[in-house]
Amino acid sequence: MTSIIWNLASFIVALGILVAVHEFGHFWVARRCGVKVEKFSIGFGKSIWSRKAKDGVEYTIAMIPLGGFVKMLDSRVDDVPDEQKHLAFDHKSLWRRSAIVAAGPAFNFLFAILAYWLVFMIGVPALKPVIGDVAPSSIASKAGITSGMELKSISGIETSDWESAHMALISHIGDKQIVLKVTSPQDVGIETSITLDTQDWSFDPETDSVMQTLGFQPYRPALTMVISNVSKDSAAEQAGFKVGDRLLAINNKPVTQWQAFVDAVKFSPEKMLNLQIERNGQQQTVALIPRSKTLTDGTKIGFAGIAPSMESWPEEYRFEQKYGIFASIPKAINKTGQIIDLTITMVKKLFTGDVGINNLSGPITIAKGAGATADYGLVYFLGFLALISVNLGIINLMPLPVLDGGHLLFFAIEAIIRRPVPEKVQEIGYRIGSTAIFALMLIAIFNDFARL
Repeated sequence: MTSIIWNLASFIVALGILVAVHEFGHFWVARRCGVKVEKFSIGFGKSIWSRKAKDGVEYTIAMIPLGGFVKMLDSRVDDVPDEQKHLAFDHKSLWRRSAIVAAGPAFNFLFAILAYWLVFMIGVPALKPVIGDVAPSSIASKAGITSGMELKSISGIETSDWESAHMALISHIGDKQIVLKVTSPQDVGIETSITLDTQDWSFDPETDSVMQTLGFQPYRPALTMVISNVSKDSAAEQAGFKVGDRLLAINNKPVTQWQAFVDAVKFSPEKMLNLQIERNGQQQTVALIPRSKTLTDGTKIGFAGIAPSMESWPEEYRFEQKYGIFASIPKAINKTGQIIDLTITMVKKLFTGDVGINNLSGPITIAKGAGATADYGLVYFLGFLALISVNLGIINLMPLPVLDGGHLLFFAIEAIIRRPVPEKVQEIGYRIGSTAIFALMLIAIFNDFARL
């Protein structure tokens, strides 16, 4: 229950910030273009806080935090006196109306740059994208990828850490090849070009790891047999395991690899395992009965609820992405550009079928992401806000009526035919757009519940 409240609170804060940024874009440019703004609202429905400023603008926070709006003087909606028509939105020139509409998404992109600028100034821990295990006969293995290689770039995109490498690889879903630049431990400083043949690459972002499907894993220090975490109310806690215990044997058979313990638990749902452990220098036996979990294919597997500790990371693999005030600016712009490019690419592939519609995420998934990143700290929450802000900006630019992109589409048609699109046509477009948005929201929410 506590995690649900935390996720919900983080979601409301995140969405409130991003909606405020988006609507402030419309508000700020409208004022600069001489349009009278009557109301600035964060949220929909009944007002829970409202204040009318001296300039006549009513600022409101409403109960439903799933959006917001800026109400401008508009003679298509209200009766506007002749002396105020020059302040109405619909009486402004085409370029001014276009600028006002486009300002919302534009401010979302600017906010992402600001957020990443703060991230890079504060500093965020990162790991170099050094490759660990490579599966035999995999796409990576056939291309010549070997353990210890470091990814330097993917199709021209610099990959200084695993986050950027992961995003770059995901953007190639449906492509026939991926070009990598790598360095190897044997040839330090010398970059080699490697092309992955991905014509037969099958990848579902919902269930698969992008790197695992290509046949490699990020480097990780070796796992030890010492327990670092025992989940609350788990089978392991019930059996009496404690942090710091060292596993020695399973049913009197010595184990030296953590995977052997994982396999034993996996294939023993609801069956007793006698585990020999070392605790505070003393050996003892613990009886563990793994709980059962049913997979989507009906297979039952066991799980215990404990995690091992790892050996220390090599210092040369760890670094902090931290830059000065001015050096952070191009880094933030470049990062935002990468996110924009990835988002547009994924939207395109959603329509072409390269990415399944089951990958759409709704408010529940976003709330979980907000809660998780807020839990990690400010720098991670800022990165999350930047990512969602870019997505919000791009979604709003889609050419669907009721979205900013739909309005811009009508303005583009107006520029061509030299007159506004007839209101009846716009009304039909709004109905179609509303239906499409509602259908996508239902699919996204359904996907959210399917992931629970």
